[in-house]
Amino acid sequence: MKNSTKLVAAAIAAVAMLFGTQVKAQTTPSNQWRLGIGVSPAIPTGNANNVSKFALGGDLRLQYGAAENLGITLTSGYTRFFGKEIGNTGVKYAGWGVVPVKAGIKAFFAQNVYFGAEAGAGFETGTGGNTKLLLSPALGWANKSWDVGVRYENYSGQSDNYGLVGLRLAYGFGL
Repeated sequence: MKNSTKLVAAAIAAVAMLFGTQVKAQTTPSNQWRLGIGVSPAIPTGNANNVSKFALGGDLRLQYGAAENLGITLTSGYTRFFGKEIGNTGVKYAGWGVVPVKAGIKAFFAQNVYFGAEAGAGFETGTGGNTKLLLSPALGWANKSWDVGVRYENYSGQSDNYGLVGLRLAYGFGL
């Protein structure tokens, strides 16, 4: 992960901790389960940027309201990295897919605004699919039905590290 990405993630975490202790955002009902269905267009970063210029994913997120301003999440889905053209040859790099399985938190630090942090594994699909450590900070806005967030995902392991910056648009409902 580049130093600038680490700096941005640390800054977001610091802001979330500072505001989270002073604001009561009543956007996550306690003891309530919610399910969100999301779509995520993304831009590959790191080593993935060399062979892919676009990624698209879909996910399901189960969320439990642990407190008024804190949700515990479990997320899984599928992300496809599309291969980009090799020079001007008309030939593209092979694309690949990743199945992420993540657990994390959503901490609301202002009305409807949250900081999210998830960790888990990314299972690469296709030939020689590896399992990667997956870390993902996010910043977003959510109300009773909609969740819009920006996140960074970092996949690391087997001497090959890459990531993505993605926008997640999701519809959620109570269970």
